[in-house]
Amino acid sequence: MAREETIAAAEQPPAERRPRNKMQDRMETFHARMRERGLKSTGPREDIARVFFELHRHISAEELYAEVKKINPHVGYATIYRTLKLLKDCELLSERHFDEGQARYEVAGEQHHDHFICEKCGKIVEFEDEGLERMQQAVAQKMGVTLQRHKLELYGLCGECRRKG
Repeated sequence: MAREETIAAAEQPPAERRPRNKMQDRMETFHARMRERGLKSTGPREDIARVFFELHRHISAEELYAEVKKINPHVGYATIYRTLKLLKDCELLSERHFDEGQARYEVAGEQHHDHFICEKCGKIVEFEDEGLERMQQAVAQKMGVTLQRHKLELYGLCGECRRKG
């Protein structure tokens, strides 16, 4: 080992003190839930899950396939779809169907948020608004119901598409 590598390794905190990142946590949860189901961790599943968790955006199966092919050219569509279903069954992804009808996937368990979808370019913007949340609770109270969950999707033109005319 080169001297620089030895010094760099010595400066690293012990593994138990290193800060965890969300990717590691999600992958460990994925592995645990696969074991609970009696499933093995395979290279293609690992690649698909890692790419999905790293992207941090709403993605279609086709887009995920294109991204995974960059690192594993042997992955097929069937493996993509099976792994997406497995991630959903493991409660690690949420499947959304926006106006276009195509399924899009996002990491589950993130803080609640709503979506704005540009009808021209398809950009999806996540947002949070406490005023909207309070208004929904007020509407539910007025109706005499208990609100369990909701999803709000706003459609229009994003700022970039509006500027382009």
